[in-house]
Amino acid sequence: MLEKEEIFSKVLRAGRRTYFFDVRATKADDYYITITESKKFTEEDGSFHFKKHKIYLYKEDFTAFAEILEEMTSYVLNHKGEEVISERHQKDYKKEFFSEKEETILAEPKINSFTDIRFEDI
Repeated sequence: MLEKEEIFSKVLRAGRRTYFFDVRATKADDYYITITESKKFTEEDGSFHFKKHKIYLYKEDFTAFAEILEEMTSYVLNHKGEEVISERHQKDYKKEFFSEKEETILAEPKINSFTDIRFEDI
């Protein structure tokens, strides 16, 4: 499916992720929004690739989408605050309740259990 040129765009760079917000036009010349997450992955040899995920958001869903997004973000901020507390964002973050064996297992590299399939591969 070929998409028309963007009419209005904004970009949010967030670490390894980049979010693209684009207004596009339908064949009937009505507008809709695409939200694309692009995440950079670096291989051991230094090469890299991007994985992209896209959401299409149509006008009839704008109000409900905005309301739920506001509700969800408020819930997270009200219950956990704005401070980032994940292992990925804090190198010295350590869960107190893990045993030594569990910490060793968590420190070992994880093997992805899925394959990145591209549409060109099908």
